[in-house]
Amino acid sequence: MAKKEHSGNRFGLVGKNISYSFSKGYFSSKFEDLGLDGHSYENFDLEDISAFTSLIENNTLSGLNVTIPYKESVMAYLDEIDRQAAAIGAVNTIKFTKNGLKGYNTDAYGFEQSLLPHLKPHHKKALILGTGGASKAIAYVLDGLGIDFCFVSRNPSRFQMHYNEVTATVLTSYTLIINCSPVGTFPDIEAKPSIPYAHLAPQHLLFDLIYNPEKTAFLQEAEKRGAGYANGFHMLQFQAEKAWEIWNKK
Repeated sequence: MAKKEHSGNRFGLVGKNISYSFSKGYFSSKFEDLGLDGHSYENFDLEDISAFTSLIENNTLSGLNVTIPYKESVMAYLDEIDRQAAAIGAVNTIKFTKNGLKGYNTDAYGFEQSLLPHLKPHHKKALILGTGGASKAIAYVLDGLGIDFCFVSRNPSRFQMHYNEVTATVLTSYTLIINCSPVGTFPDIEAKPSIPYAHLAPQHLLFDLIYNPEKTAFLQEAEKRGAGYANGFHMLQFQAEKAWEIWNKK
């Protein structure tokens, strides 16, 4: 679709219920700092991914980010998928080219860059909480780092684990725990994934892709028990800068 290359400097985020978005504030500040007066970034809140076609046809855009819940479903609307994004199975960045729309994944880059400073040699096995589009990028990175992982889901498929199966014994060997679910996001800040936090220890590292609030209930449990923790803020910065690089690359 959209075979012509768009001119103009309008960028934006495609998602659902995204008024809280990091991206709009980040890029608006970036454009101001760079003196790019003709650039803008806005939220495109779609009730359903089927509205994506109309969005593209009725707006002159230069680049898009994609967030929950459309990182997988948007792929069907694109003309080309970058090799890494295809391997991951999710797209969070769209570039407008002369050949149409090309999808990329910068979540993987953002996660790896923000995780590496916290990793210790004993972090050999990881639990990925949630199975949405973001979790696929996390799995891709862990695989590349040689870290074994298991998905945890409320509705597990084969080779996945139910939250009820995350026991004290499981936590003994799975010392890296990554929350890819939206549980705990503002305004529902008291919520946290259902795992036995009492069995966390200092050797654990908890990483939450959520950045609002800065310290989720999930991460507060890590702090209480002397475990390492990090939120998704730096991941978002890294992936946003990678998206900007992709949009501007000739």
